[in-house]
Amino acid sequence: MKRLLLISTSTVFGTRYLEHAFQELRDILEGVRRVLFIPYALKDHDGYAQKAGAAFDEIGLGLDSLHAAEDRRRAVEQAEAIFCGGGNTFRLLDTLYREELMEPIRRRALAGMPYTGASAGSNLAGATIRTTNDMPIVQPPSFVALGLVPFQINPHYIDPAPGSTHMGETRETRIREFHEENTAPVVGLREGAMLRVDGETVELRGQAGARIFRRGAEPVEVTPVTRIDPLLG
Repeated sequence: MKRLLLISTSTVFGTRYLEHAFQELRDILEGVRRVLFIPYALKDHDGYAQKAGAAFDEIGLGLDSLHAAEDRRRAVEQAEAIFCGGGNTFRLLDTLYREELMEPIRRRALAGMPYTGASAGSNLAGATIRTTNDMPIVQPPSFVALGLVPFQINPHYIDPAPGSTHMGETRETRIREFHEENTAPVVGLREGAMLRVDGETVELRGQAGARIFRRGAEPVEVTPVTRIDPLLG
């Protein structure tokens, strides 16, 4: 049974790295001793691994970074759990395709290995990365992601600021454009929101709400804690 924790952001204002998600991480990683960290969304793998390691040490878990493994495919195959860090989603996906790690990660996660991620790491769990906010600084061979959930994720979802004179597209406008060409639902996760997936059950958790966008329908506002899989079709 799938066990996923998909976090909108790694850092909420006024807190330390991953601090707002510590309890949810403890819950989903119960029984795990060491976590395999995927640092590929940032350029500085060593620095990123050090930062993530300090956070996981606070919740009593060891962390091994994938970039430091001699045999990276084997590291995935033997991992107790995965945490995929945020950064640029295009760079993350491109690296995993080049290292031929997409299928091993997908297979392990679908078989029940806990998969956790923040921002780009959450995008990676969706059907594709077409609803990321990132610039395509590299060109992956495909936009197809892990497909651990049958919907799209838009982390860091931002509502229009009241009274703003900005005339550019809002995040909602961009998602509506996505639905002009695609049918998959999109979950816009505000900062502090996260999704807990157990099998086919999807629950909104965390400190903030989310908006669910479906083609041909008005967005639905949800607040934690709410089961949202019935809204996703």
